[in-house]
Amino acid sequence: MIQRPVILLLLMVVWVGCGEDEPEKVKPKEIIWGKDNAKMALIPAGSFEMGDHLDNMADALPLHTVELDAFYMDIHEVTVRKFKEFVRETGYEYNRWDDVAKYSPTNEHPVIYVTWDDATAYAKWVGKRLPTEAEWEFAARGGLIGKEFSWGDDESAARDYANYGDTKGKDKWHGCAPVGSLKPNEYGLYDMAGNAWEWCADWYGQYSRSPSRNPQGPSTEHYEQPACGLPQRPQSGGYRLQPRFSLCVRIR
Repeated sequence: MIQRPVILLLLMVVWVGCGEDEPEKVKPKEIIWGKDNAKMALIPAGSFEMGDHLDNMADALPLHTVELDAFYMDIHEVTVRKFKEFVRETGYEYNRWDDVAKYSPTNEHPVIYVTWDDATAYAKWVGKRLPTEAEWEFAARGGLIGKEFSWGDDESAARDYANYGDTKGKDKWHGCAPVGSLKPNEYGLYDMAGNAWEWCADWYGQYSRSPSRNPQGPSTEHYEQPACGLPQRPQSGGYRLQPRFSLCVRIR
């Protein structure tokens, strides 16, 4: 993946705890997180085929089975309003507000132009973390099996779920769309395609070295990325100005 000079945002997760004294307790499908008052959806434990089996994308091969524990994920991307609260409360140094305003002009738009360090600092403040690449892809698929997009295989439905390219159909925004403006996937997650890239926690690496259960990505010492040769963190979901191809759930 070649580094792109654009829009990056954050979407976060927390583990689902299961105490030894309540192993059968049913977890709620949605919770409200106290620190940021964000809605979070339960992503159930399960397994899936991670990677690309449709277009043979070199950096999304080999297709491999991954098993994940359950976790909660924010249903919306982090907004400008919430990131402002973080900066104001902590005194965190951030100076890209003029750039943010060009594409995310209101407090209800997703915060953009954030680095991985910015994203992890926010996550620590709010008591969450970034999703791993495997968690992100599993959540983006919404329980669908072997589909190209987060809503299925029907490309004609893209404008109902994703803000990308030019304006058409329900996609009426020239910049980013306010969070939750289009349809969610089957897990109730919004903007898992288009709008902006979303940071993942782990280092970018080859799937051939990935463990099958709860993969955390490679360490920097084992990092490989033939496309550009520089250490990167996976960015998923595509962004506003990219073509339809970037909406695929396995894009990285």
